[in-house]
Amino acid sequence: MLGQAYEYLIAQFADDAGKKGGEFYTPKMVVRLIVECLKPGEGMSIYDPTCGSGGMLLEAVHHLERQGKNPKSLSLFGQEKNLNTWAICQMNLFLHDIDDAKVARGDTRLEPKHLTGEGVKAIRTFDRVLANPPFSLKSWGHDVWSQGDAYGRDRYGCPPKSYGDLAFVQHMVASLKEDGVCGVVLPHGVLFRGGAEGRIREGLIRDDLVEAVIGLAPNLFYGAGIPACILILRKTKPAVHKGRILIVNGAEQFVEGKAQNHLSEANVATLAKAYGDFTDTDRLARVVPVSEIEANDINLNISRYVHLSEEAEEVDVAAEVEKLVALQAERDAAEARMMGFLRELGYVA
Repeated sequence: MLGQAYEYLIAQFADDAGKKGGEFYTPKMVVRLIVECLKPGEGMSIYDPTCGSGGMLLEAVHHLERQGKNPKSLSLFGQEKNLNTWAICQMNLFLHDIDDAKVARGDTRLEPKHLTGEGVKAIRTFDRVLANPPFSLKSWGHDVWSQGDAYGRDRYGCPPKSYGDLAFVQHMVASLKEDGVCGVVLPHGVLFRGGAEGRIREGLIRDDLVEAVIGLAPNLFYGAGIPACILILRKTKPAVHKGRILIVNGAEQFVEGKAQNHLSEANVATLAKAYGDFTDTDRLARVVPVSEIEANDINLNISRYVHLSEEAEEVDVAAEVEKLVALQAERDAAEARMMGFLRELGYVA
């Protein structure tokens, strides 16, 4: 009960904090959607490299509780840079009777704490990795990564100086076991921006790591009115998913609020089912071959593949021309009649 009360207070505090709230809290139903897609199971290791107040780790616990399984079997790991937020996370976990989670403090990009051994510069791997890193971070460590990442996470390249999104993504890929799955919240720009980000995206797609892109409605996050997406990455895809990427357009899946929109349980169920079904659904989802994405210059822009606008009706040109000719004849007849009246009145010779 104390844990639930603390979660509620964190949510209320984030709501009052506005833009600052987004630095430590991800809306609960967005977190639930990620967890519903990743489906953590008993005995798995769960890792959030930007864990904030610990909401994503706790939602993995709640997921097992809802299924009547043993949440104590999970191994929870996290890292958080901000001291105050790290302290909130520790308290949040403690009040939920979780005293064995390993949540380290530090900058994940420059000083990852979860390594394979003492003094060994090798990233530890996990069954499930999930995160909501800060959007398009400016000071993310470009000066260090541009010289080569000491942990080998820059396999696909160094992200640009002004956008640190794909540094987080590459860290998460390096943190995945061979059968692991990752879910990360990102701004839409990473789906289509060129340059260094385009090259990193191309590497991820060519290695068949991108399993799904789930577009979210706008104004779901604190202090970020722009629409975001959830990128699902999988080290080893099922055979039927290989060479294909599921694109889900969730722009219509939301409940409108006064200051901020939110996802309902029905919205979460619809989007999670679209991911689970991995099939084409009108106005919602489409399975796109990687070859088509390559032909589109590695552009993953969601609206390019799943359209929400109504299809225009087919126009019968011949019939429309007939209507035009008839209307022109009517106009000519009316004009001739008007000129006749004007002549009778003496206005026209």
